[in-house]
Amino acid sequence: MKAVLVLEDGTVFEGKGFGAESESFGEIVFNTSMTGYQEILTDPSYCGQIVTMTYPLIGNYGINMEDFESRKSFALGFVVREYCEYPSNWRSEKTIHQYLKENNIPGICEIDTRALTRRLRNHGTMGGVIATGEDIDISDMKKRVVGHPDLMGSEHVLKVTIDKSYTMPNDGYRVVLMDYGAKLNIANSLHSLGCEVVVVPATTTAQEVLALNPDGVMLSNGPGDPQNVQFAVEAVRELIGRVPIFGICLGHQIIGLALGGTTYKLKFGHRGANHPVKDLATGRVHITSQNHGYVVDAESIPTGEMEVSHINLNDDSVEGLRHKTLPLFSVQYHPEAAPGPWDSNYLFNQFMDLIKQERR
Repeated sequence: MKAVLVLEDGTVFEGKGFGAESESFGEIVFNTSMTGYQEILTDPSYCGQIVTMTYPLIGNYGINMEDFESRKSFALGFVVREYCEYPSNWRSEKTIHQYLKENNIPGICEIDTRALTRRLRNHGTMGGVIATGEDIDISDMKKRVVGHPDLMGSEHVLKVTIDKSYTMPNDGYRVVLMDYGAKLNIANSLHSLGCEVVVVPATTTAQEVLALNPDGVMLSNGPGDPQNVQFAVEAVRELIGRVPIFGICLGHQIIGLALGGTTYKLKFGHRGANHPVKDLATGRVHITSQNHGYVVDAESIPTGEMEVSHINLNDDSVEGLRHKTLPLFSVQYHPEAAPGPWDSNYLFNQFMDLIKQERR
């Protein structure tokens, strides 16, 4: 099956298609992880995006039904150098081609993903369209991709959040997880520490959260520009100081905005499982899993209240915040990993300690 990827700047990549025979517009991004493509495809933070894998061979261990990070895939397309038609793994239940086809996601392979990645690094993340099938009009694709409305989606969080609350029962602390596009492993990590986890929709108000009588509140990851979710910023602003809060990724950015800071978009984002982050309190460097296109502006942080706790060693961007007096901290990266290293799993224990101190 023929496939074409056209970037917003007119660059064309022709290859072979797999997955669904369809057309999809979205933001073209790249991920440097060597494994974990299944978790990446089912990470809600990729809503509105076409994902390029820089590792050249994808699909060699297939797809299984146990490692999903959400109820479905929210990615709009998948770009690889070579996809494996015949996976070899005892846990494999289907091929990546079968999974993409079932979820109506087009894929393209046998293109120069190195050249594509270098273009995105040099010129910045940009929109694009991927199309598979036999009747593809490239000149028409070039015209339609410029200014296409699907490239500028602003309601991604509302597309990925759950419709109604649910509870994972347990005997420990009750933690309310605000689902802005939460990966399942965040809830699982809290649950494994004995917490009763109450997962609530992104639009839940501060009053509704407090009515659940939580011991702590977790703010999840999620897709898109944090400045497009002012309803979440307002809710978090009301919760600060009233209950211990831990924010991850988009949750971290929402905390920054709630305290009067600002955010900005990175040139090509941080997406991969090998990003070095320094803990400024200990000096220790952690290798982290990341997936974000926006960061909190260090110059905008109210230094009288907050302090930067972690920085990215590649570009010195803010990777963590901590309140000086209130039970509140956040990180830009993913301590729950999936995929990625477990260096930062200790942050969940820090959250438990913070709740314990507040209970006392």
